[in-house]
Amino acid sequence: MKPTPPLMRRIALVAATAASTLVLAACGSNNGDVDGRSGHDSPAKPASSPSDRAPAGTHNAADVAFAKGMIPHHRQALEMADLAATRAASHQVKELAEKIKKAQDPEIKTMSGWLTAWDEEVPEEMPGMDHSAHSAMPGMKGMKEMDALKKKSGKDFDTSFLEMMVGHHQGAVRMAGTEKDKGAYGRAKTLAAGIIKAQNAEITQMNKLLGKN
Repeated sequence: MKPTPPLMRRIALVAATAASTLVLAACGSNNGDVDGRSGHDSPAKPASSPSDRAPAGTHNAADVAFAKGMIPHHRQALEMADLAATRAASHQVKELAEKIKKAQDPEIKTMSGWLTAWDEEVPEEMPGMDHSAHSAMPGMKGMKEMDALKKKSGKDFDTSFLEMMVGHHQGAVRMAGTEKDKGAYGRAKTLAAGIIKAQNAEITQMNKLLGKN
C-alpha cells in the first residue's frame, strides 16, 4: 500500500529536520578545539614571534631610516650618560644620566628587533664608540667633542655634559618628528612621539640646571 500524500509530506518534513540538526551539530563542533586543532581543522596558531610583532609590509623607507639613525644616536647618548657616573659633581646630573640610560637602552633593543624582522641590517657598534660615520645626523657629536668631555670632571663636566646633551636631544627630536610625519609603521610612530615628549621635557630640565630658564 502506497503512503497517502499527507503522510509523504510528514515523512519529508521529518527527514529535512533531521538533516538540519546534523548540519548544525557539525558546524558547532568547529567552534572549539578538537585534538589540539582550532575550528575547521586548521592547525593551532603558534605563539607570536618578533617578526609577528613587526610584520614585513607594514613599514616604509622612513621607518627603516628612523631605526637605523636613532640606534647609533641613542648609543652615543648612552656613552655620554655612562661618563656621568664617575665624572659628574651634581647629583641631579647623575640622576638624569641614569634616566637617559634606562629609557634609551630598551629603545635600542626595540628598534634593532624591528630591523631584524624587516630583514634590514642593524647598525654595528663602532670600535671605540667612533660615531664619525653618523656625524651628519642632527645632534651627533664628533670625536673631538667626546674626547674633550671624557677629560673633564666636576662642575666643568656637568656644564659640558648638559650643553652637549641638550643639542643631542634636540637632534633626536628632529629625527623623531620626521618619523611622525613620514613613517608608516604604527609602533615606530608611537615610539617617535614618546621620544619627542620625553626628550623635550629633559631639554627643559637641563636648561634649568644650566640656569637658562
